[in-house]
Amino acid sequence: MAAKPKVLLLDEPAAGMNPKETKKLTDLIHDIRTSLDITIILIEHDMKLVMEISDYIYVLDHGERIASGRPEEIRNDSRVIEAYLGKGAEAHG
Repeated sequence: MAAKPKVLLLDEPAAGMNPKETKKLTDLIHDIRTSLDITIILIEHDMKLVMEISDYIYVLDHGERIASGRPEEIRNDSRVIEAYLGKGAEAHG
């Protein structure tokens, strides 16, 4: 951070964290992004964190991009729901 990068890559920063720690991480990432005017690329499986911090999301399934868009678009994308929750999840969700 001392070198003032334009892009910061975070790979699974919430791995192994409990919900309280993840909330603190979410706040920290948001603060870093806004105070340093930096682009953050986040690779993460914690969907709550992803949805709270992201402006734009790319979703991969087995290395293939299956969706991209704003969090509200991704949250309702049938391909994403099927890939991450299984077939029939849309009907129950």
